[in-house]
Amino acid sequence: MKFIHLSDLHLGKRVNEFSMIEDQKYIMKEIITIIKDEKPDGVIVAGDIYDKAVPSEEAMELWDSFLIRMAEEKVPVYAISGNHDSAIRFADHSKLVDVTGIHLSPAYDGNVKCYSVEDGYGKLNIYLLPFVKPSIVRSFFPDEEIASYTDACRVAIQNMNVDNSERNILVCHQFVTGATTCDSESVVVGGIDNVDASVFDVFDYVALGHIHGKQKIGRDTVRYCGTPLKYSFSEKDHKKSVTIIEMGPKGDVSISEVNLVPKHDMREIRGTFDEITLKQNYENTATDDYVHIVLTDENDVMDAVGKLRVIYPNLMKLSYDNKRTAMQQEIDGAEDVEKKTPLELFSELYEKQNNQEMTDEQKSFVQELIKSIWEV
Repeated sequence: MKFIHLSDLHLGKRVNEFSMIEDQKYIMKEIITIIKDEKPDGVIVAGDIYDKAVPSEEAMELWDSFLIRMAEEKVPVYAISGNHDSAIRFADHSKLVDVTGIHLSPAYDGNVKCYSVEDGYGKLNIYLLPFVKPSIVRSFFPDEEIASYTDACRVAIQNMNVDNSERNILVCHQFVTGATTCDSESVVVGGIDNVDASVFDVFDYVALGHIHGKQKIGRDTVRYCGTPLKYSFSEKDHKKSVTIIEMGPKGDVSISEVNLVPKHDMREIRGTFDEITLKQNYENTATDDYVHIVLTDENDVMDAVGKLRVIYPNLMKLSYDNKRTAMQQEIDGAEDVEKKTPLELFSELYEKQNNQEMTDEQKSFVQELIKSIWEV
């Protein structure tokens, strides 16, 4: 039995004030093409469908169109809400869409939805556990000791009454201890939201969401599939994909990936302003990618963003890497102020800020500026 594992679509997301909705429409079409080619027995979506608890109209339309397409293709969907989703809004009309093969986890109420399917190897159970916090699980099991996220997941799973002799898949949206994070994720400071992977031992495959980089945790079958798109420059080197799971007899799980190619890549460009704007250095490259440009010029370039966007219209971020940014010096009170000229004082300030002396041209300019101000 074959399943496609997706997560963290974050529909409606903005990155550095750029709307990603057109890129998301494009990648969802690519995912649909993969689904049609692979002909899976189901699609698993492990949370964070939306980027906000109250999603935009465009984001809702995109998710709805995906579900409608899956229903038309008669591909069952098993989806849960993540920490970015409103669990109640997410499950709206879930009982109605169940009849079309679209299975959406309700808000956690002490019970976990389980859907069973069968093939030549027998029964396979798919458990849908939405994102939970200790306080949520504690409210339904007040007699249990629930002091951590690990305790919360342990108690929730114990009360699923999982039959270990059957094949079992868990769809879950939590931060499992040991996962490598990215800048685009919401992670609690101090790691108090960590869940120990041992609580998942009863499952043959754990389809995780929440972490944006694809990775396994401990064993191959406890797995984050990652986001379908890059949502921060910390992900610039990621290779995004969808994860394909093939469930054979009990204990036999095969995992593979199909790469996703975005409409616009996200990458970093480094060099001086003159190097980056030299035509031979950017022609025949994807100049419409989302880029972070790191200028190595020692002096700031006037209106650098405006000038660079003529070539790179999707410039998301500009920063400098030079002597000034490489070392920060403490600027304290100037000594012997009365004995120094205004130019000497300004030169000292400039050197403290920029980790280098002013050029003769700069000194001449400042001197003329000082004279013009004093003459007023």
